Amino acid sequence: MKNLRAFVLLAGVIALSACSIDKNKLEEITALNNANAVGNAFTQALTKEYRDYVNREIDEFEDHADSLHFARKGLAAARGDMVAPEQVSDWNVLPGHAEELIVGRSRLIDVFARGGREMQPDLSAFAQSRYDCWIEEQEENFQPDRISACKSQFLEALAQLEAAVPLPPPPAPEPEIVDEPFDVDPAEPMKVENAKYIVFFDYDESTLTAGANSILDAAAEEAKNRQLNAINLVGHTDTSGSRSYNQKLSMKRANVVRQALIQRGLDPDLLVVSHRGEDELLVDTADGVREPANRRTEITFQ
Repeated sequence: MKNLRAFVLLAGVIALSACSIDKNKLEEITALNNANAVGNAFTQALTKEYRDYVNREIDEFEDHADSLHFARKGLAAARGDMVAPEQVSDWNVLPGHAEELIVGRSRLIDVFARGGREMQPDLSAFAQSRYDCWIEEQEENFQPDRISACKSQFLEALAQLEAAVPLPPPPAPEPEIVDEPFDVDPAEPMKVENAKYIVFFDYDESTLTAGANSILDAAAEEAKNRQLNAINLVGHTDTSGSRSYNQKLSMKRANVVRQALIQRGLDPDLLVVSHRGEDELLVDTADGVREPANRRTEITFQ
């Protein structure tokens, strides 16, 4: 669990550590145990999976911080929210383990996108809970039996899901291409209104990564080779966090990109900054979901 999430939960854990821990004193866990799940078959099954997992973490391991985190996910599922599997970037796992987890999550998201949650709600909920168990145990990295159990249960459930959910039909064959003279010059540059560059950010960050700087280099180079009236910079966030906080964070991201483009020689008067917060998502998610594709600043020309 990364430092940010650990810090958010730390105060509650410290407050309870001075006395004998009673899980009924942890409000989110009590609320989850008493929740009447609504929504579809998947969210109801996922509520039960998180409830079982959270109680086991408290009763057997007294893992209060992670129990609170997953209790909150369980409460979101109980409300009918489509809660996503954990993002690998939000956990401190070693690189080799991270690669395995990223592949596993990608396969799970793919089978969900093909209708797995609707066709196999119970199995899908079990697979997601086992994936989240795997990533939590892998970060702690001191109970090999627990890691192996969660991982193997996830992979077995995932294999069953992939077998039960049909693959999409193959694409229709491409029509035969007949060579004809071009009506336009194929070397003609992209129209100004069609050009777009997207700079992505890490969770709860407004600093530029190496990949972001490469995008900015390319955007600045193209801008210098065009006659432009304006360069629009629009900051965005995912839905994790409050709306007011995300408005501020999206403005920070847009202004960081503005400053970086000025440093690359662009005219500040051309740069028009705006922000959308968690509105206008690139990937549609429920509230409270950490989605990397939504943490961005978009650069367009006019």
